[in-house]
Amino acid sequence: MLKDLKRVRNIGISAHIDSGKTTLTERILFYTDRIHQIHEVRGKDGAGAVMDSMELEKERGITIASAATHCEWKGNDVNIIDTPGHVDFTVEVERSLRVLDGVVLILCSVSGVQSQSITVDQQMKRYEVPCIAFVNKCDRSGANPYRVANQLREKLGHNSVLMQIPIGLEDRLEGVVDLITMQAYYFEGDNGETVVVKEIPAELMEEAEEKREIMIDAASMYSDDLTDAILEEKEITEELIVDAVRTGTISRQMTPVFMGSAYKNTAVQPLLDAVLKFLPAPIDIENEAIDLDNNEETVTLTSDFEAPTVALGFKLEDGQYGQLTYIRVYQGTLKKGDTIINSRDGRKVKVGRLIRMHSSEMEDIDEIPAGHIGAMFGVDCASGDTFVSPSVNYSMISMHIMEPVISLSLAPVDNKSQINMSKALNRFTKEDPTFRTYVDKETGETIIQGMGELHLEVYVERMKREYKADVNTGQPRVAYRETITKKAEFNYTHKKQTGGSGQFGRVSGFMEPCEEEFEFTNKVTGGRIPTQFISSCEKGFLSCMDKGPKMEFPVTGVKVTLMDGAFHAVDSSEMAFQAAARGGFLEAYLKAKPVIHEPIMKVVIETPNEFQGSCMGLINQRRGIIQGSQEEGVMSVIESQVPLSEMFGFSTILRSATQGKAQFTMEFAAYKQVPQSVAEDIVKAKEEEKKKN
Repeated sequence: MLKDLKRVRNIGISAHIDSGKTTLTERILFYTDRIHQIHEVRGKDGAGAVMDSMELEKERGITIASAATHCEWKGNDVNIIDTPGHVDFTVEVERSLRVLDGVVLILCSVSGVQSQSITVDQQMKRYEVPCIAFVNKCDRSGANPYRVANQLREKLGHNSVLMQIPIGLEDRLEGVVDLITMQAYYFEGDNGETVVVKEIPAELMEEAEEKREIMIDAASMYSDDLTDAILEEKEITEELIVDAVRTGTISRQMTPVFMGSAYKNTAVQPLLDAVLKFLPAPIDIENEAIDLDNNEETVTLTSDFEAPTVALGFKLEDGQYGQLTYIRVYQGTLKKGDTIINSRDGRKVKVGRLIRMHSSEMEDIDEIPAGHIGAMFGVDCASGDTFVSPSVNYSMISMHIMEPVISLSLAPVDNKSQINMSKALNRFTKEDPTFRTYVDKETGETIIQGMGELHLEVYVERMKREYKADVNTGQPRVAYRETITKKAEFNYTHKKQTGGSGQFGRVSGFMEPCEEEFEFTNKVTGGRIPTQFISSCEKGFLSCMDKGPKMEFPVTGVKVTLMDGAFHAVDSSEMAFQAAARGGFLEAYLKAKPVIHEPIMKVVIETPNEFQGSCMGLINQRRGIIQGSQEEGVMSVIESQVPLSEMFGFSTILRSATQGKAQFTMEFAAYKQVPQSVAEDIVKAKEEEKKKN
């Protein structure tokens, strides 16, 4: 691994589903001599793309797990992570962006900025990751890279600047004009591996000069030297432009736009050059950790190879040789045989085998220096753990994890499947922080929770294939919540007299709706409830939040204010006040007009214009609210909000309504109150379920 960090890039490839991320990665690996034959995502040879190594990925033609690889380009090390585009696997994008220094954001030249592009952009903002844009599929009918560059500006608020213009479009796409060097690039050979540099075609010269002027003007904002050269009418060198664009890109104030067609092997090599020129090296990015020994103060990490090691385990995988932990080293050097400490639980870890990944293949290495991504074997840890040298006690700031919105019950067919199922669940919850599992206390069923139908479907399928666990699944369930809508008072006395000392505690106060999940305020004066029992009261109230008295859904948005109470010198205890608080909660809760809340999803449908009306009809039938619809060429984009409970099996219905031509994406938007008629149906269903059990 290179010790010259100026020549290292850690990049991600992110985009909306079906924009060509995996296809582009495949071409990059081919041109950098990592692979010697190109396979397509849905290839006729059945091999599937190198980066889609999971059987399920090859079958479905989608990326499920982010895959890491590395390659060399013009003497530079490039670590690449190909991430999924499907919103159900959003944690894969989240964890990748947490450790990457830069991103290539791919946009389809026909569809432009789509719903998932917006989600990826929000994730990039969260981790302040700079990006360059690649407008892919310029060979497709209806391709318009200029419109996409404008959408980047209008929809995502990027300062998008064209660095290339296409030579021809759609089926006449021949190559690109580079606006920095003012040369035309053509891609010849069986797989576009031969880059031929020519003069710019005469008919494009005027447009190229006009667009170059706009690009230089935009870049001059980030370089005094370039501004001086323009004002003094000196020669504007390539180096001046590159430096200015790089400064603008790394500060996230400018997004250079490149274009081409990965599938047609057009303009991938100039994109690789752009990654080296404009995206940051590890030393250009300031990374921070918190010092656990020093009041969690923020410390800035250095890329010094000799400093104490600080590394983040950002992804786990169950390999054939045991647990594989993908790791990004931020400071120091991780060497074979080192002893490091997991700062989450303080456990010592002996580093055994270190490897560098190439999708599912691997090569052994002796060390991973700062600024690089690698993997280690046989370390028992969780996703997001920080590993440090014994001399420091730092923790990296962990990633943003969304709450699951859908659940499914699992029932193993036999005892062997039961054992294999628990192994699989243990594995998956460690791998994926958005996948949760628990056993329902009342029914004894195993419940799994996740981000969407596809998310859970993939894990059930993996359970069957990888762990030979034969399981039956119940109906998908929505993660409903309960909350209160008005203020209500309580005044509850808990009294119990048995032989010996009894139990006594009185609590009085009120509950009201609030924005937070739960708030507790103590306004008891004059020692009416001794201080040591106040925390018991809070515990008692909090214990009622797991399961609401109305419908047994988790309760959220309640503020409890304790005003008064009474105690007994002998009979009062922590237990008594916890019981009194529970009684007080139940007394006030039903008076506070509780309602059920349901998860509402943001649903975006992309459909040919002729099916726009029927797609809107499908949304209206599902209690959906259409928020906007716009025609973009031959396609229409319909944005809406629909309750999750109405979206089960929607993909099949949408396909049959549009002859298989429409697609949709769905992500969590908010929790909202359920209409009365629907609430009654939920109550009935719950009662029937209780009778069965």
